[in-house]
Amino acid sequence: MLVIDASAAVDLCLSPDGFEPLAQEELIAPPLILSESLTALHEMRWRKELPDDMATLALTRRKGMPVRIEQPADLDGEAWRIADDFGWAKTYDAEYVALAQLNDCRLITVDGRLRRGADRLGFVISPVEL
Repeated sequence: MLVIDASAAVDLCLSPDGFEPLAQEELIAPPLILSESLTALHEMRWRKELPDDMATLALTRRKGMPVRIEQPADLDGEAWRIADDFGWAKTYDAEYVALAQLNDCRLITVDGRLRRGADRLGFVISPVEL
């Protein structure tokens, strides 16, 4: 099992192989991934960083991403605690970290700030570390 954050999901939506490189993994994420990934793709298209045809393909991949959405009852409290522990004002990244902790699994991200911030936990990885 592997928690995937929105940054990694968006990268996969835009990659030539889509989610195929993680086909052997059971991917999970908090509900937040849905709005974060949609926002990221829309913003990239709005800024003209992404052509319309690629945005359409990425949006289709996002809709079909093989990710199970999980929201355990204690996710909010754990995310709140993690944000406090790491000195983060926002709890977005903490939700992914909390879900990984609660499921005793790794978290995959391409967000350098998240990686550096949670690196001391030892379970936050980048795609090249799989």
